[in-house]
Amino acid sequence: MNHLNQIYQSYLDFAVETAYLAGRLTLGYFHSNTQTDFKSDDTPVTMADKKAEELIRQRIEKKYPGHVIIGEEYGVSSGENETHRWIIDPIDGTKSFIHGVPLYGVLIGLEIEGSVEVGVVYFPALGEMVAAATGGGCRLNGRQVSVSQVKTLDRATVGFTDAGSFAAHNRGDAWNKIQKATWFRAGWGDAYGHCLVATGRIGLMCDPIMNLWDCAPFPPILKEAGGYFGDWQGTETIYADEAISTTRELLPELLALIAGADEGRDS
Repeated sequence: MNHLNQIYQSYLDFAVETAYLAGRLTLGYFHSNTQTDFKSDDTPVTMADKKAEELIRQRIEKKYPGHVIIGEEYGVSSGENETHRWIIDPIDGTKSFIHGVPLYGVLIGLEIEGSVEVGVVYFPALGEMVAAATGGGCRLNGRQVSVSQVKTLDRATVGFTDAGSFAAHNRGDAWNKIQKATWFRAGWGDAYGHCLVATGRIGLMCDPIMNLWDCAPFPPILKEAGGYFGDWQGTETIYADEAISTTRELLPELLALIAGADEGRDS
């Protein structure tokens, strides 16, 4: 292991431990009828979201005091080292959380000089930890995993979060084509769907709307699993406000479907 990989491994170990601790904290609020408030964009937030983000921030600030922190609940904390940015979502899938559905996760990504090199997603109610750092593979609870070997969309399962979101974000035509082209369509949404792709359990996950903190862990997780994470045009990014996870095998067929829908929309 070279020096650079040792550094990434240190960051990954820290992120895994931090996500675990934050996730265990959220379980204290899960199934407890905790109060739900709604933010200006009509998304829910609970005390569990806030307390988990506070825990993550405190640990980063103590361990890496110069690093920038970007979180869903408390925004940006500036640091002297602008090249290192921790991007966190204390509970991805708060709607699942408040309904007692265990498919919510704690998300932590570390962007170094503009590239996400470390990504961790922990599902505390399921006991699943998906983690990756550049060059080190993708692991589920310590076991190396990879994307599905399915070869064509007509044998692939596609995940999604909100069936109504595609038309609302001008992806209705593309989503209709994807539904017709795929074998099975399952609403295993939010971060869990993207992790299902990385761990080989489904073939693709489509989100027409994704915030920065929703996306942050997934570039290294999907890349190290042999897959793709990025926008609907084939660009690997966390800044597109949309996202797709899939396999390298399925990506060309998927992008062709989307391009055909876009051409129809523009004509």
